[in-house]
Amino acid sequence: MKSWSAWLLLFAAANALASNAAIEQRPRARDVGVVIGTMAPGPRNAITDVDGVAVGHATMIEGTRLHTGVTAILPHAGNLYRQRVPAAIVVGNGFGKLAGITQVQELGEIETPILLTGTLSTWKVADAAVDWLLRQPGMENVRSINPVIGETNDGYLSDIRARPLTPALVEQALTRASHDDVQEGDVGAGAGTVTFGWKGGIGTSSRRLGAEDGGYTVGVLVQSNFGGQLTIAGVPVWKHLPDPAAYAHSLTPPPSTGDGSIMMVVATDAPLDAANLQRLARRALVGLARTGSDMSNGSGDYVIAFSTAKENLRNPDVAVQPARSVAGEAMSPLFQATAEATEEAIVNSLFRAHTVHGHRGTAAALPLPPVLDALKRAGVLQAARSKAR
Repeated sequence: MKSWSAWLLLFAAANALASNAAIEQRPRARDVGVVIGTMAPGPRNAITDVDGVAVGHATMIEGTRLHTGVTAILPHAGNLYRQRVPAAIVVGNGFGKLAGITQVQELGEIETPILLTGTLSTWKVADAAVDWLLRQPGMENVRSINPVIGETNDGYLSDIRARPLTPALVEQALTRASHDDVQEGDVGAGAGTVTFGWKGGIGTSSRRLGAEDGGYTVGVLVQSNFGGQLTIAGVPVWKHLPDPAAYAHSLTPPPSTGDGSIMMVVATDAPLDAANLQRLARRALVGLARTGSDMSNGSGDYVIAFSTAKENLRNPDVAVQPARSVAGEAMSPLFQATAEATEEAIVNSLFRAHTVHGHRGTAAALPLPPVLDALKRAGVLQAARSKAR
């Protein structure tokens, strides 16, 4: 087996040769021995490990001008308006434009897919989503609908004022959603995001509780676009990294301060009511903090959590529907799972993203050799797990 130093040299050489980002193969964290926390992930280590959850992306790239898109998260394959999922939204810092938040907070349920996009496309995506939803079978008499649309600002790498997203792209994200492995990095709503000054994007991870704790699964998907001091598995790797702007040879430095945003979507099959989903959602902020974010003044940090437990799906036409919820000490393993999966999802969003030459400058892919070297010296690397997805 090659030594880690030899592996790092080979990895650096491979990256140098892969000038086309579309064919460059970048690993997930666990593929190269970066293991976050102590709990075991699900088989895909993704939000789609939660039974029924699907994720779809639509990406728009036009030269250096446009790098944006849409990511859709579907809690189950049925009609969400007719089978609503218990849900909660937690605001870490509210510098953002989360559409649909007040009804979710009031009623404790979500009745549409969750869509993520760029800030100034929020309302175009909401309008397109409503149009698509109203055209679905069984929706002919619906006169009110509450689309949940999250956003982060991709204006460094994309011409955000152009607001280029079309209804066709929104429909593509919704209709091509898959229950399989989730694409990560610079894809969908993560196409134009920047994290800690490096290229960020979509990341995901999951945790599966042991049988003694109910055997439930928690999955997290993030759209990372924030700043701070990058920390991985407790190691301050930011101290070992070059300046992102200098590394990318960008005349306009990418945003690397605490300002920025992150959307965190937490799914679980544990039977939870809205109150306990709110408690669960707060633990995603624990995972965010572990990566080095301070949730500064200009950061929009939001968590959307929902449960797919079939016994708690709500039919709006039925008045009385008893709900069951895990509670008390049984919540603690779910809290830990959420914090760990959020932290790893953020790391995956960085590891999987490629360098992007965008509208106002360049966001370089996180250079993995110095990161892995710092983690190795700190004694936190384990043997590589599997081939990168």
